[in-house]
Amino acid sequence: MVEEVDRVFVAVDPTEEARHRLAAALAEWNRGQPLPGRPVPPGNWHLTLRFLGWVETWIYERFLSELDKAALGPPFRVSVEGIGAFPGPRRARVLWVGVGEGRERLVSLAAVTERAAVAAGLQPEERPFRPHLTLSRFRPDQDVTPLVERESPPPIRFPVEELVVYRSILGRGGARYEPLERLPLT
Repeated sequence: MVEEVDRVFVAVDPTEEARHRLAAALAEWNRGQPLPGRPVPPGNWHLTLRFLGWVETWIYERFLSELDKAALGPPFRVSVEGIGAFPGPRRARVLWVGVGEGRERLVSLAAVTERAAVAAGLQPEERPFRPHLTLSRFRPDQDVTPLVERESPPPIRFPVEELVVYRSILGRGGARYEPLERLPLT
């Protein structure tokens, strides 16, 4: 249950096995060095479908109601592959791994969550959806061109069987994510 106002997002989680395999592949890819910037801990890795932001309880309940009515479709497989940066490698704020297999389904699920968010009274998302898993953040911006141009680690595949609605709790040690709802794909 969302408190009076909470910071909320909807995501797809990698399996624990996929997290371990991706962490090992990234360590080998980066020659045993930690990723630059502020790396996201593997336990926080996810593929965000829609960031709702700070929402009040009634908006959250309305959003869930809309999402419950939506056809989410059956489970599918995703592969995370290819390294990139937002907004670009020369002035990166985010280092990410992209999505290959399952990309179209993630785009479809993002559209479903977007429709539910707008129907609940939230503003439409202005940026186009680009499925990715955030690996590291930079402040100030950093040139990560050598990393992005390096051969990427091998793809890591995992099943997607549910969407998870999270509460993001900000703190001194970084964000902590608490699952609020799990919506199975059927």
